[in-house]
Amino acid sequence: MSSSKNKGKGLAIGLGILQIFIGIGAVPAGIAMITDPGGSSLEMPVEILINSPFSDFFIPGIFLLVVNGIGSLLGGVASFLRYRFAGEIAVGLGAFLIIWIIAQVWWMGIHWLHFLYIIFGIVELGLGLMLRKNLRITN
Repeated sequence: MSSSKNKGKGLAIGLGILQIFIGIGAVPAGIAMITDPGGSSLEMPVEILINSPFSDFFIPGIFLLVVNGIGSLLGGVASFLRYRFAGEIAVGLGAFLIIWIIAQVWWMGIHWLHFLYIIFGIVELGLGLMLRKNLRITN
């Protein structure tokens, strides 16, 4: 097996682990936001949305569940399987996560988790670009 294939396999596994981690965190939070749009189950007062276009957490919960949750879990599976478009999927998910965090900071202020998740988004995007390049070389 060539070193390029080994590198691509390591990239895919690392990226997949990150995506699964993001998805596992986002799914229950998204479900909680959808089922309790007032935010009490997550101890998030709806008042933090006052500067946002949302009156409650329902719509943000849908995005969190579908894109950052289910999307990241599916992206993780695609990465583990080294699916042909896994890199592109990761780039899209990473870009969405970065925009998601920037919007949260803009509308609601900063929280320590924002630092962590913006780093996750940047890393996911970067690994996606690297995997995209690697899969093109090895296929």
